[in-house]
Amino acid sequence: MFKLSSLMLGLIAPLSVQAYAQNISGQIQDQNGAAIANATISVMGSQQTVKSDQFGKFTLQTNKSGDVELHITASGFAHQNKLVKAQANGAANITVNLNASVMEVIDVKASPFHASSMESSMPVSVLSGDVLKEQQAATLGDTLSKQVGVHTSFHAKVASTPVIRGLSGPRVLITQNSLDVSDASRVGPDHSVASESITATQVEVLRGPATLFYGSGAIGGVVNVVDERVPTSSDTYGEFLIERATGDDQKLAAVNLNTGKGNFALHLDGFVRESSDYEIPVPAELDQKPNSSGDYTVENSAEDSHGATIGTSYLFEQGYVGVSYGKMAREYGIPGHSHGDEAPDVFADLEQDRWQLIGKYSFDNAFLSEANFRAAYTDYEHSEVEHGEVGTIFANESQEARIDLMHQPIADWRGGLSVHYKRSDFSAQGAEAFTPPSVSTTFALALMEERHFGEVLVQLGARVERVTLDAPNVLLSGSDLQADDHDHDHDHDHDQVIVDRKFAVDHEFTPVSLSAGAVWDYQPGYNLGVSVSRAERAPAASELFSFGPHIGTGTYEVGALFSQKDESLAFELNPQDIDLERSHNLDITWRKLEGDFGFVLNAFYNKIDNYYYQTNTGLMADDGHDHDHDHDHDHDHDHDHDHDHDHDHDHDDHSGPEHDEHGLPVYVFKTGDVTTHGFEAELAWQATEALNATFFADMVRARLSNGGNLPMVSPVRFGTKLSYNLDKFTVNLDVVRYQKQTHIAEHETVTPGYTLVDASLNYDFSALGQDWVLYLKGHNLTDTEARVHTSFLKNKAPMPGRSLAFGFRGYF
Repeated sequence: MFKLSSLMLGLIAPLSVQAYAQNISGQIQDQNGAAIANATISVMGSQQTVKSDQFGKFTLQTNKSGDVELHITASGFAHQNKLVKAQANGAANITVNLNASVMEVIDVKASPFHASSMESSMPVSVLSGDVLKEQQAATLGDTLSKQVGVHTSFHAKVASTPVIRGLSGPRVLITQNSLDVSDASRVGPDHSVASESITATQVEVLRGPATLFYGSGAIGGVVNVVDERVPTSSDTYGEFLIERATGDDQKLAAVNLNTGKGNFALHLDGFVRESSDYEIPVPAELDQKPNSSGDYTVENSAEDSHGATIGTSYLFEQGYVGVSYGKMAREYGIPGHSHGDEAPDVFADLEQDRWQLIGKYSFDNAFLSEANFRAAYTDYEHSEVEHGEVGTIFANESQEARIDLMHQPIADWRGGLSVHYKRSDFSAQGAEAFTPPSVSTTFALALMEERHFGEVLVQLGARVERVTLDAPNVLLSGSDLQADDHDHDHDHDHDQVIVDRKFAVDHEFTPVSLSAGAVWDYQPGYNLGVSVSRAERAPAASELFSFGPHIGTGTYEVGALFSQKDESLAFELNPQDIDLERSHNLDITWRKLEGDFGFVLNAFYNKIDNYYYQTNTGLMADDGHDHDHDHDHDHDHDHDHDHDHDHDHDHDDHSGPEHDEHGLPVYVFKTGDVTTHGFEAELAWQATEALNATFFADMVRARLSNGGNLPMVSPVRFGTKLSYNLDKFTVNLDVVRYQKQTHIAEHETVTPGYTLVDASLNYDFSALGQDWVLYLKGHNLTDTEARVHTSFLKNKAPMPGRSLAFGFRGYF
C-alpha cells in the first residue's frame, strides 16, 4: 500500500512546475452585508477548498495561473459561482453575497467535479449532519428510507438495502468513499451491507444512471457512504454517541476522532450495536403465539455487531496521501427460515477487513491540474449457520483502483480522464450455495467534461469498459427439482432422469455509456436541469449462474444461463446469447433555491432493453431437508390483506397458489424490455423563524413490454416533516403515507397501504467544555402494521411496532 502511494507521488511530482500561482482573499456575506462564518469556498475543477472565519473572511492560494472559478456554499444559503479574473500581481480580493435558502445545499463527494446537490444535472440527495443522525438505523436501506426516490428492501431490519426508483440489487452500487464496498449485499437481500452509517459524515444518493463515474453496476444509481477514515486535516475534533432503545432492546455506542500534528493526521472511529428480536404490533404469521411478555416479535431478528477503523495521512502543500484499515463483524439472525414445526437457529456471521488508500496531488502544469487516486483491498466473508454448524460460506476478495487525471481548462472546458480497475473473486460453498464461485474483472476508461456557457452549465461524458466473468464450476442440477416435482401434477415426463452437470463458463462484455446534461440558471434562485444518457450493464454472476436453494429468501433460484423446458422443472442451457442490458434515460429537474419557499421537482423516463429480472414460476422445488419446510413466500404464498392496515385486520384472508409445505418456490431470471417512469417532489417552507415544513412525494411505474408489471416495485408514497426550533429545543414530526400497491406481477399479491408516524425531541446544551445533544426518538408511534412490498419477507417480517430511543451525543 505505501509503496503504491510513493509510486503515485513519484509519477506526478515531476509534472509540477509551480505549486501556487496566485492568492485570492475576500469576505462572504449575506444579502444584508452580515458576515457568514464557516462558508465553503471551492476552486472549480479541483478538490481545493477553504472555510471562511468568524468574520466571513478567507484566503486561499491556488495553483491556477489564469482565471479561477470559485464555488461558494454555506448552510442556510443558496450556492453561488464566482469568476475571478487573473490579476497581474497574482492577488485578488473579492466580496461574495449569498442569498438565504430554505433548501439544504451540500457538496457531493461522489462526483469528480465540485458540485452541490442543487446544481447537478443528475438528481442527487445528500443526508448529513443532524438529519443523518436523526434518521440513522441499523441498516443502510432503513437509514435512507425517507429520502425521496429511495425505498428499502427491509429484510427484517437486519439486512436492508436501498431501492432506488424501483431498482436494487446489482443495479444499485453501494460505495465507501467512492469505492465499492465489495460485500455480498448485491447477491441477495438477506446479505447485510458491510458499511456503517453511524460513523459516516454524509450519505449521498445519485438517482438514475451513474455509470460514467462508477461503471455498469451503477445503472440504477449509487449510494456513497462518506467518512473521514483517510483524514484530510490535522485539526482535533470528534463526536461520540450512546443510545438505548425499546422495541428491540437496542444498545448502541459510537465514536469518531480526528487529530494530528503538523503534516500528519490521524483518524479513529468505532461502534458497537446489540439488539434482540424486534417487536411487531400483530402476529407475523397466522399461528404465531406471543412471547412470555405477551408481545409479538419477529423471531431470529437479533443483531450483534461492532467495527473499528484507523487511518492516517501525510499532508503537504499540493495535497495529501493516506491509508486506512477497517474491521467489521456482524452477527444477525435470518428470519423466516423454518421446517414444519421446527424453527432452527439460523443466523449469519459476517466479517470484513478493508484497506483503503486515497491521495490527491494538485499542481500547476501546462496540461494537468490535479490527480486523484483511490484504491481498496477488501476481504469479506459471510457464513450462514444452522443448528450451530456452518452450512454455507460466501466470500468476496476484491481489489479496486481508480485515478482521475484532471486537465487545465481547454477552451473553457474542465474535466479529465478516469482509469478504473476492479477485480472480484466471489465464492459460495456449502449446502445452500445457490451461486457458483466466479471471478469478475473490470477495466474502464471514462472521459468527463463540463463548461459554462453563460448561465448554462453543460456536462458531457463517455465510458467504455471491458468486463469478464469467469465461472469454472457452473452447476446444472435436476435432482433437487425433480424430487419435489413428483408431488405436483405437471405435464412432463416423470420418468425422465436428469444428471447434474458441471461446466466452465467464460463471458466477456464491452459496455459503453454516454451522457449529456445541462443546468440552466435561468433567473436568480432558479435552475432547470436536463440529463440524457445511454447506459449498458453486464449481467452479474448471480443473475446468470445461480442454481440452487437460497436460505435467506426461501427460494430456489435459477439464473438466466438456463432456460425452462415446457414450463416444467426441467432446465437446459439457454440457447439465446447472453447480452448486455441497455438503458436509455431522460431526467428533468426544476429547482427553486432561494427564499423562504423552495422546491426540487424531478421527472424521469427510462427504457431498458434486455432487462434481467427474477420471477416466480409458480412451481416448487425440494428444499434439501428431510422434514417439512414451512415456507410462505411473501410475494406469492402470503396472506393478502386487501384492506388498509390503519384499521382492524382479518388475518384469515389468504391468497396465492396452494402448495405442499415441503419445498421452495422456484424463481428464474429472465430478460425482457422494461419501461419505467415516475416523479419525485420535495418542497420546503420556512413558515416562521422557528417553524420549518417540508413535503415530499415519489412514484415509479415499471412495466414489461408484454404488458405485465415488473415484480417488487415500490408503491406511491408521500409525507411531511415539521420541525420547530425554540432556543435549545428542537421538535420534529414525520408522517409518511405508503399507498396500497396494486400494480403487481404474476404470483405477487397486493400490499395494503399504511401510515408511519415518527417524532423526536432534541435538547442542545454546553457542559464540561463541549457541546451536547440529549434526544428522544419515537418510531411508528401509532403502532401500525406495515408490510413492505419490496421485501422478500413481506408477511414473515412486518416493520417494527412502536419503539422509543433515548440517547446523547457529545461534540469536541
